[in-house]
Amino acid sequence: MSADPFLKPLIDHRIYTIALRKMPEFLEVFDRLAMPVLMETLGPPLGIYTSLVGPLNQVVHLWAYADLTDYERRCRQRDTHPEFPAYLAASGHLIVAQETRLIRLADMPSMRARQR
Repeated sequence: MSADPFLKPLIDHRIYTIALRKMPEFLEVFDRLAMPVLMETLGPPLGIYTSLVGPLNQVVHLWAYADLTDYERRCRQRDTHPEFPAYLAASGHLIVAQETRLIRLADMPSMRARQR
């Protein structure tokens, strides 16, 4: 498989709904406290986005994994990182809801050609 992160077969697709008028505070806390831990344990994300149309006050981030074992190992590293509880404590009052989806790469001939 290609080293292209967009073609990794498993994507963790997370949606956080942020309390009304708290997006700037959440993004500051996330960037300052979560991102250093996430970069160390999960690696760089495919992207982090905020909603523009549709449900508002949402942050979406995407992380790529080789497989379910890779996902579980890296999430365990994140969850047991000694600095991660500081982010959880600082962000708890800002997050209204969280959705986590694991989505997988569709097995289509046109995509297989790109993976080479």
